[in-house]
Amino acid sequence: MTPAKMGFLSGLTVYARALQSSIRPVWRVRNDRLWEVDALRGVAILMMVVYHVTWDLYGLAGWDIPIYGPFWTVWQRITAGLFIGLVGVSLHLRTQKLEAQGRFSAQPFAVRAAVIFTWGMVITLVTHLFQPEETVRFGILHFIGVAILVGFLFVRRPLLALSVGLLVLFLPRLTSWRHSLVALEWVGMIRAPRPAFDYFPLIPWVGLTLIGLALGAYFFPWGRRRVSLPASPVAPVRWLQLAGQNALLLYLIHQPLIVTTLVLLGLVRF
Repeated sequence: MTPAKMGFLSGLTVYARALQSSIRPVWRVRNDRLWEVDALRGVAILMMVVYHVTWDLYGLAGWDIPIYGPFWTVWQRITAGLFIGLVGVSLHLRTQKLEAQGRFSAQPFAVRAAVIFTWGMVITLVTHLFQPEETVRFGILHFIGVAILVGFLFVRRPLLALSVGLLVLFLPRLTSWRHSLVALEWVGMIRAPRPAFDYFPLIPWVGLTLIGLALGAYFFPWGRRRVSLPASPVAPVRWLQLAGQNALLLYLIHQPLIVTTLVLLGLVRF
């Protein structure tokens, strides 16, 4: 077997193991992580569940809810912004951990990006099968997979990440130029994006990832807290912490669980 083939098979094995472990439930809170980061991710999970329960009551049960009004639009953007900004914070923390262990390389980031993008493609397949006119082609999981790769280019340059992040975040407001290339819909700045349940183009959202990376470098230099916090949070926050440590799994299963619950309650009928 050639070295190239051995390397490919080794990389495939690492990817397969990472894909499996990415949705393995965490039953007990891991205390080897910064609890405030996991708790914030747990807040985003809770906000996402509230939003999707509301959306399902509107879209499936026919409740008169202004889901596209200002309040729920802002709620949805704050929720997504938390997830996306924390991607950048996690990139910084992962970098610091690997460097402290003398194991910093592109591989762990590439594997994580591939795993999350793969789950995004599962979402694409499921939505295409059940609601093809609203297929998720580049939703938040696709976005996070690509954003990890983009963020990796800046993990040792937090000030540059902040500058580029601010520019990308406000780019749609700085220019009225738009393109019509469907093949580049994932990049953003498209004149008329196709309908989709979930759509998070790189522009402007990757700006938040880069800003999150810079904030992570400021608040957690060398992977340690700049601000003193309790070693362990109070009980309710620990539940958020546990939810944050199961974020990907909860993202993948929450909507089927919500719909099933609404059906059992008689609020939704198919």
